[in-house]
Amino acid sequence: MTKKINLFANLKADFASGLVVFLVALPLCLGIAMASGAPLFSGIIAGVVGGIIVGYLSQSHISVSGPAAGLTAIVLTAITDLNAFDVFLLAVFIAGLIQITLGFIRAGSISNYFPTNVIEGMLAGIGVIIILKQIPHAIGYDRDFEGDQAFIQAEGGNTLSTLLGALDYINLGSVIITLISMAILISWDKIGFLKRMKLIPGALVAVIIGIVLNELFIQTGSSLAIAKEHLVALPVMTSFEDVKAIIVLPDFASITNPKVWMVAFTIAIVASIETLLCIEAADRMDVHKRFTNTNVELKAQGVGNMVSSLLGGLPMTSVVVRSSANANAGAQSKMSAIIHGVLLLISVVSIPFLLNKIPLATLAAVLLLVGYKLAKPSVIMHFWHKGKYQFVPFIATLLGVVFTDLLKGVLLGIIISVFAVLRGNHKRAYNFRKEEYHDGDIIHIDLAQEVSFLNKAAIKNTLNEIPENSKVIINASDTVYIAHDVQDLIKEFKAIRAVEDNIEVHLIGFKDEYELENTASEKKNVFVEHSK
Repeated sequence: MTKKINLFANLKADFASGLVVFLVALPLCLGIAMASGAPLFSGIIAGVVGGIIVGYLSQSHISVSGPAAGLTAIVLTAITDLNAFDVFLLAVFIAGLIQITLGFIRAGSISNYFPTNVIEGMLAGIGVIIILKQIPHAIGYDRDFEGDQAFIQAEGGNTLSTLLGALDYINLGSVIITLISMAILISWDKIGFLKRMKLIPGALVAVIIGIVLNELFIQTGSSLAIAKEHLVALPVMTSFEDVKAIIVLPDFASITNPKVWMVAFTIAIVASIETLLCIEAADRMDVHKRFTNTNVELKAQGVGNMVSSLLGGLPMTSVVVRSSANANAGAQSKMSAIIHGVLLLISVVSIPFLLNKIPLATLAAVLLLVGYKLAKPSVIMHFWHKGKYQFVPFIATLLGVVFTDLLKGVLLGIIISVFAVLRGNHKRAYNFRKEEYHDGDIIHIDLAQEVSFLNKAAIKNTLNEIPENSKVIINASDTVYIAHDVQDLIKEFKAIRAVEDNIEVHLIGFKDEYELENTASEKKNVFVEHSK
């Protein structure tokens, strides 16, 4: 069941989180456009459309869309092969149509079959990548573009060699600004009087302090001054003609070019898979544990890519880095994503000269904390204690994401998870029963003998459709195994959704190791029967 959401209900929290995401997204949009061999403003356009259009159409409360690092290699190759940016934009337009079609045929449902440990491994892997990639920026070595997630670099090196090479180019001014920025970010939510200033996020204060410090270094002629190449580099528009030059229309005359269609299908499939992975991850980060309709999300992404292409923008996906920053900043609804898009649009038109004074070291400090929260040692230890069937897919996904890319890492984790399930359950049948009840009746959910992560989709949908003020009995008396994914779903449903929607939940027959407290015996009537 989906509730109607008042976008303005949590405006204070959403504005603050939208501001943080805007600060993170700005250099990422520019960096990804540069790495893609596209005009710089094409990344900004994709960020604006991803924030405003996709943010409005999406049902995700945490996810933020924009140009994605995972598409840079595809975009770079496609622009080269098609030999014209406007022809490439036609491919993006067609890709959007394909995504809308995928949404209508309900292809988004495959996201329900991504195991939780694989999604968590993906998040932790991206956290490790963020840390490794941002350390050079934090010490003043900005050779690699912002937003790069690839382990192997274009010039032949890799993430680790770049990290070691950065030690030879340490800029003391960048280091000082990074340390001060991190001190502000860490203390902002912990010091009493600062916690009450929720409308002003610590990231904004860190950015302002970073700008002021560097301007002070420059004005005093200090050797600590940070050079222009280590600052945000947004093109400045000085006339209406500059604005008109930014808007590039797709070349619809190339509609019969088979290369265009090949690129379109490639972008649509890769962007859709990355979006589904990121939506699943965003739902995991949502403190209210709300579920996103992934078919609606594919349609929203399709519309976003069509609009972006018509304005001269890059293709987009839901993006983990921005979504993580959004969740960490306390976003409560999708209004934060919309606000970030509005801020991108307003700022690049009105104050680009001010944005170009932001040190990349300050933004690196923001991203370093985002990376740490995604890859905290406690997350790794959590899955270690869950046992080998949970830990091995988790750590395999983490390492695969870091040393290959997001899609290959997730594929590796899923293959290992499926192998483990097939090995342990190939002789056991699965029998899940969901019955429909009239208003006021008791809803019974009887779990089968074996409940694996492959059954997560059916159970998630069942729990999601339970109406407010219901009475529910979840019976695990016959089970011998319940996957951790399903255990987490039931725990979160009982602790959060049931409380928020006044759903009375009783658990029967759950084993002690499930860490789910039974609230009634198997033979006891837990509810008084309603009179007919």
